[in-house]
Amino acid sequence: MNFTMKSGISLLFLVGFVAAQPVSAKQARCFTSDDGEYDCEFKITDNKGSFEVTAAGKPKMILMIDPPGVAYGWADFGTGRNVFLPGKYYRQDTDKACWVNDTTNDKICVW
Repeated sequence: MNFTMKSGISLLFLVGFVAAQPVSAKQARCFTSDDGEYDCEFKITDNKGSFEVTAAGKPKMILMIDPPGVAYGWADFGTGRNVFLPGKYYRQDTDKACWVNDTTNDKICVW
């Protein structure tokens, strides 16, 4: 097959775009300090391990990891706008599924 330079660049762009797409959501069990334990969908959003969790009737929780073991949080309370959560979230040493906020002591866990 003979590709022109333009076709080759388009193909590389398409492959890079597809590879950069986040992994599909997976069923999980979540816990937040405000909402307790519930079934949720968990989705990794970047190569650092940042993630979001969603569930019907619950706020979408987003943790952006930077650097490893430290995250900044946002929540969407159904408005379609992400609200920044104060403080930083730190991954717990005793339970790696959980992140605890250093300002509010709120906890987010995903199993």
